[in-house]
Parts: sequence; structure tokens; C-alpha cells
Amino acid sequence: MRRIVLMMSVSLDGFIEGPNREIDWHRVDAELHRHFNEEIRKFGGLLDGRVTHELMAGFWPTADQDPDSTAEVVEFAGIWRDIPKYVYSRTLERADWNTTIVRDVVPDEVRALKEQPGGDLGLGGADLAAAFLRHDLVDEFRVYVHPVLIGRGKPLFPESHTPTDLRLAESRIFGNGVVLLRYERDSTAPAPASAEA
Repeated sequence: MRRIVLMMSVSLDGFIEGPNREIDWHRVDAELHRHFNEEIRKFGGLLDGRVTHELMAGFWPTADQDPDSTAEVVEFAGIWRDIPKYVYSRTLERADWNTTIVRDVVPDEVRALKEQPGGDLGLGGADLAAAFLRHDLVDEFRVYVHPVLIGRGKPLFPESHTPTDLRLAESRIFGNGVVLLRYERDSTAPAPASAEA
């Protein structure tokens, strides 16, 4: 069965964006971009909220046509156009580039998607991730900690009253100081109470 993989960049103080949605503090160099390309290429689909999807759709479809684009950007533009995308939105009417619009996070529908053949499913966007977490649907966490404190903004994880036990599966330090922490669900821990109760 495919897994839902939350893959997000975060500041050292736990924010995914500044108070005005700034992400200019991300330290994405050629090495890290190549890593992202390799990882995302393995996914069988991307799950995003509307805001994240529209940001991506506003740049990546034609990013490889810019003569100043790096090899990593050119490569990712093709990956992004080709990969199946599921955008969760109650308001979006139309989406191009191999995209399916989904209105709500329905656990049974997500489980059915996981049962389809193909690679794991990459989950992005804090609000969508919060919805998946409320329904206990995230199987793996890939958190890229950037060496910066931004002081305030949108936190990666929402407040919760239920602990989630994880096990460190991998860590990696990139040359620019970004650290990947990859956690999987700890199958030895007791199962959490149903999030749907």
C-alpha cells in the first residue's frame, strides 16, 4: 500500500512560512534541489491545498522555458507537469497539468487512493497536512530544517491533544546546513484513539 509522506521545509523555530507567506529564507541550492527532484520523481502523486497548488501552477509549467533556469529547475518543471496532482479545494473550479480537484479530506477516499498502484503520495501545505493529521493519515514525515530563525509565521504542526509516536528512519546534513529528518510511524507504539470520534 502506498504511504502518505508529509514533505516540508521548516525554519529552526518551527515555521513553514513568514507572517506574510514569505519563504525567501529557504536555503535551496543545487544539491538540495537535486535531492528534491530525486525524491519527488519517486512519488506516485502530489497532494496539495489550493494555495500551494496555485503557487506551483503559477511557476512550474513553463519554468524550463526560461533560458536562465538552472538544470535542476528545468528538470523539476518536467517532473511537476507529469506527476499526478490532487488539489484539495472547495472553491477551485478548474485545474490543469494532470490535476484532479478533491473537495474534502475523506479518510475512506484517501485510503482508497493509497490502495491504488504506484509510488507513495507526497503531501504539502500546512492546512492540508493539519487535516490529514487530524484523521491520522500521515505515514511518514520528511522535515527539512533550514538554518534560520524567522521569529514568527505559520507553524508546521497544529496544536494537538494526541501524541504521535515516531521513529527516526534517516537524517542527512546537506552542504548548505539544511538537515533532513525523516520519521516513520512507530508501529510498536499503542494505536492512537480515533481522530474521527
